[in-house]
Amino acid sequence: MERRLAAILATDMVGYSRLMEADQSGTISRQKAHRRELIDPEIERNRGAIIKTTGDGLLVVFPSATDAVRAAIDIQRGMVRRERESTEETRIRYRVGINVGDVVFDEGDVFGGAVNVASRLESMSEPGGVCVSDVIYHLVEDSLDEPFKNLGSQRVKNITRPVLVWQWTPDTDFGDVDVVETPLNQRVQFCIAPDGVQIAYARVGEGPPLLKAPNWLNHIEYEWRSAVWGPFLAGLAKNHELVRFDQRGGGLSDWEVEDISEAAMVSDMATVVEAAKLEHFALFGVSQGCSFSIRYAVEHPEKVRCLVLLGGFARGALNRSSREQEKLFEASQTMITEGWGSKNPVYRQFFTAGFIPDATSAQKSGFDELQRVSVGPDNLARINRMNALVDTTELARRLRVPTLVLHSEGDRRVPLEEGRRLAALIPDARFVALKGNNHALVEGTPSFDRFFEEVHAFLKEHDS
Repeated sequence: MERRLAAILATDMVGYSRLMEADQSGTISRQKAHRRELIDPEIERNRGAIIKTTGDGLLVVFPSATDAVRAAIDIQRGMVRRERESTEETRIRYRVGINVGDVVFDEGDVFGGAVNVASRLESMSEPGGVCVSDVIYHLVEDSLDEPFKNLGSQRVKNITRPVLVWQWTPDTDFGDVDVVETPLNQRVQFCIAPDGVQIAYARVGEGPPLLKAPNWLNHIEYEWRSAVWGPFLAGLAKNHELVRFDQRGGGLSDWEVEDISEAAMVSDMATVVEAAKLEHFALFGVSQGCSFSIRYAVEHPEKVRCLVLLGGFARGALNRSSREQEKLFEASQTMITEGWGSKNPVYRQFFTAGFIPDATSAQKSGFDELQRVSVGPDNLARINRMNALVDTTELARRLRVPTLVLHSEGDRRVPLEEGRRLAALIPDARFVALKGNNHALVEGTPSFDRFFEEVHAFLKEHDS
């Protein structure tokens, strides 16, 4: 056995099984040509050595980070040229992940944590792109004039600590900069739920505590760089200490979990409250987070000072006695299972179009990317079904805390009538209708400004 420092590159073909099923001989022939004429020569030119091959992938070692990244980018650019005549459905693309570390070479194979991280980065990469660890990025940023986008910290299988990830794609633009940098005073911590699941939570800002319940998809670091959630979170933290967490199954919390359910989410809220030592706080829920918030407030009335609910519902899509809502749910499940990780943006844009139809193209692009890096298709399908089956109708009637309910008039994700119904169920709840069609509120719209006017006034009224 030999131990030494090396840069590890892991790559595989996107949609290999689908391509083989559609045209086995053609796919094999094109793959061999790409290896012979592009991939292997670029690896050799950059002093790399192929350690192992699979039907659709490679594991390669390089003597330096710069060699590995240069080879990966040249290969990906070459693939764009070589496959430009292919259709979207038949195009061969690769994902690439690169990491560096102390690894063990034994009998022609390579082992170590650096290899595991490289493989996880590969699976995280956008098709046609390259994902690198933070240490790789800082080793090459001065030697390679290439733009990388910060994807924030990510959970890596079998690695206890989160890994900061950077991504290059052929169309990455230097102008594609982060909208809101993660606040320097954000503190990320971890706690353990009763069933052993590790939950990542963060606190930022100063003032009375405001706990945010989990919603559709969360990533406590990457959200700040989102053109959608960055300004929104900054608004919530303006006069308060904002505490929020990544729901189980995504973000920086554990991804491999047995239980994804409403009960588990509410239990995780209680776990975070205890870990953060929150005694009496305002509670904010958006979308399905409203249902979680209602249940938590009923079960822990001594903890909740007041409740703010945005775009919420008491009944999930499958409990609304609506065939249209059932069809929408079925379509969303198909979009998730068939193409969540696809290069074709239409799958994730199905959700983006429903959440923020009135947003700018930059805001939509950022929301699309946030969805991709926050969760995998299997967990998302489970989360989507959980949300569709929620029913907190009876619990809403039992609420006894001051509550403000807000809902966009043209909300395309959750109908306005569900927001009104929610407000009607909660005793003495205030209801505010917001102009526009967005489910998630974005900066630069009248609904965004009106939301914060109403919420800041309501919270000020109940902060003491």
